[in-house]
Amino acid sequence: MKLDKTIAVREKKTVYLDGNRVIKVFNEDYSKADVLNEALNHARVEETGLSIPQLYEVTKIDGKWAIVSEYIKGKTLAQMMQENPEKKDEYLKMLVELQMEVHEKRAPGLNKLKDKMNRKISEAELDATTRYELHTRLEGMKKHTKVCHGDFNPSNIIISDEDGKAYIIDWAHATQGNASADVARTYLLFWLAGDTDGAKKYMELFCKMSDTARQYIERWLPIVAASQSVKGKPEERQLLLSWANVVDYE
Repeated sequence: MKLDKTIAVREKKTVYLDGNRVIKVFNEDYSKADVLNEALNHARVEETGLSIPQLYEVTKIDGKWAIVSEYIKGKTLAQMMQENPEKKDEYLKMLVELQMEVHEKRAPGLNKLKDKMNRKISEAELDATTRYELHTRLEGMKKHTKVCHGDFNPSNIIISDEDGKAYIIDWAHATQGNASADVARTYLLFWLAGDTDGAKKYMELFCKMSDTARQYIERWLPIVAASQSVKGKPEERQLLLSWANVVDYE
């Protein structure tokens, strides 16, 4: 396995290209359980028939865990939005259609979204009153079993150069649960990227195309913001905590 062509460097992991294979190598201190969970998520989602790169193997390279998968040559939807701003609305529509397709699938082996959210709320640096309100709000949400990507944004969609087909990558955060939580996170990711216009257009499109009430998705925003804040990115912290501190006294 050759690791001489780097295609991406992310926190605690480096992605290499070797022929028609992508090798994601994790730092030595990366959790073994998290690596294996990501690979298991990928395998379970692959079984749903969604258009995603094929998982080849999980291995160790020089003492570091690595996940090897199929290389899809193409551009991300994020790159295409940047290169063709006049087509942004068209690309946002494609993003929503793909996300709705994901939500139609079921993968009973995936972890439950509610369990993950409850854990993240408990870990968030919020006062006890806010954490209690968020736990209570989460418990009141409808229980669904839809596949949720957990990090569904334009940079995780690759449009193949070969046939124009869209492939969804990075299933590390996949769960099963309420699709509106997944939508709230995508909306939040647009905000965190500084694209407030894209966030608003995305929300409008999703609500219209899926016939979902905006208010229903918005009830998830404080919960999703609290879970996102646990990642500990200083530049995001102020915005996330302000969103997480929205308390409804009903």
